[in-house]
Order: sequence, then C-alpha cells, then structure tokens
Amino acid sequence: MRSGFLIDCLQYANWSEKIFCQLREGGVDAIHVTIAYHENFRETVLNFEQWNRWFEQYPDLIMKGLWASDIERARETGRTAVFFGFQNPSPIEDDIGLVEIVHTLGARFMQLTYNNQSLLATGCYESEDTGLTRMGKQVVKEMNRVGLVVDMSHSADRSTIEAAEFSERPIAITHANPHDWSPALRNKRDKVIRAVTEHGGMLGFSVYPHHLKDKSACTLTSFCEMIARTADTYGVEHLGIGTDLCQDQPDSIVEWMRVGRWTKQIDYGEGSASAPGFPDMPDWFKDNRDFGNIEAGLRATGMNETEIAGIMGGNWHRFFAENFTPMGASHG
Repeated sequence: MRSGFLIDCLQYANWSEKIFCQLREGGVDAIHVTIAYHENFRETVLNFEQWNRWFEQYPDLIMKGLWASDIERARETGRTAVFFGFQNPSPIEDDIGLVEIVHTLGARFMQLTYNNQSLLATGCYESEDTGLTRMGKQVVKEMNRVGLVVDMSHSADRSTIEAAEFSERPIAITHANPHDWSPALRNKRDKVIRAVTEHGGMLGFSVYPHHLKDKSACTLTSFCEMIARTADTYGVEHLGIGTDLCQDQPDSIVEWMRVGRWTKQIDYGEGSASAPGFPDMPDWFKDNRDFGNIEAGLRATGMNETEIAGIMGGNWHRFFAENFTPMGASHG
C-alpha cells in the first residue's frame, strides 16, 4: 500500500462492478464523480438515487464520501470513497436556496459554467467573457457558506479569475492542464492558474486526450515533466490529479455532454467533425489500475516522495478537509 492517499478529482465513467473493482485494484482511496452535466434538480436527485443503489449493491467496494475523514475510513476498510460534483449549475436551476440542499444531499463541487454562458458566469467557448454575473456572486457567497467548492474547469478566463478573487474560500480547477503546454480551448493560461493558486486553490491535471499535448499519443514523460514544471511555477501544494476518465462510455454520451438540451445541432466541442466520439486514452493510462504509471513518471522527473504524495492525493485530501464543511465549522 502506498504511504499517501490516492485521490482522483474527476471521473465520469460508465459505472459498473468492473470499474469499482478496478478502483480497488488501483488502490484509489477517493474519487470525485460527475453526477450532472445538464440535469435539472429533480433529474440530479435521480442520479443521487442511482448511486445510493450502487452503495447498497457494492458495500465492500465503494462508500459515499461527504467529508475528508471518509477518505481515511474508506482506506481503513479497503473501499473507495465517492464524492459528488456537478459540471454545470443546472441542478440549482435559478434558485439560490438549492445550493444548501444539494450540499446536504452530498454535492461537494459545482462548476459555475459548462462551456457556455450560464446564469452565474461565462463558459470557455463563448466569444465574450463578462465575468461573474450578479447571481453568480451571490451563489459563490452561498457556496462558500455551506461548503460547496467553486469549480471553474470549463469557465472562461475572466470569469475564473473573478471567481478566484471574489470567493472567500479557495476554488478549484478539477480537470485541466496548462494552455502553454497544450493549447486546447479549455486548458488554462498562466494568469488563470496563477489567480487560482495564489488564492489557495487547486489545479487537477487531466489525462483526457483533447487536453494533452499530442492528444492520444502524448507520452508519460511529457505529461509528468509538464506537472514538474507547473509545480516549480505555482507551488506543488496546489496540484493534484483530475483525470477526466470517461471509461466505457458510449459515444452518445459525448453528445449529451456537449449538447445537452441547449441546441438542436451537434456541437463537436474539443473534438473534430470527423471524430465526434471519445478519443483513445494514452497507452499509459487506460483505467484506474494505471495511477502507478503517473507516480513512476513523476519520480523519473526527480520529484521527491513528499511532492509526489501530495500530487497523487495528499493535496486534495487537505483541500477537502478545509473546504467541504460550512463556514466556521469543522468535521472529523
């Protein structure tokens, strides 16, 4: 067993007993899973219900995660703690009162946008970024109060910087990479990463091929050297892993992610018109059993064991402990 925690701060797999077993084979202590892209509140409740059934069906493999202390409990009992998040604010609809409700149900992360303009902020695919909206500022305050982390993974530059500066608690970019390494539209520029990390926030590195240099052909060496450079620039304590693993998902799910119900046309997003489905994963990361490759790759860059342990999960564990509880409260 590795000495530190292993935490992946973003997955959207097609969940099954096979994947739950792979989580255990890979020694994954905790994962943050997406349970809403475009769902409204009621539809999101149904997704919570589905997870409750899985917790009942596979109690020896997975357990619900609410607090950082649940990661220790999962590790001690040989299970993976599952934390929930939304990639869009659609579950709160236009009702700020639902922020506390979704936190009570178990949500711990919420993106203010998913690619497009939302009621709260601007997504990274819009041509004009107007920053946080009036409602956005009020919702961020409420998220701070209850312990729901502001996630800006799919948000535009100005909106992300404003969120980092306006939020009273650190925010996160759970799954993205530096834009100067791979200039994907959704990867983050220096000024954005700097704003997030200087305010105590976290960046989770993604292995989703559209976010990688050379896409599916990205090498482990290139990926890990990028992490090492990012650590030198912004501080290793602000970095973790957020793979964006979409294992076993049919290509129709890509359409739901990108299109939802906001358009009648196909939006190819980060893919190309000739390949609208999921790209092939790099050969060094196919599923949850491959985290050891990243760990070994980081070691090969010359990073020390403490730094590697932080990136592989220790930094997320600390962030969870500090940011999931209501303001002024503590929990185990």
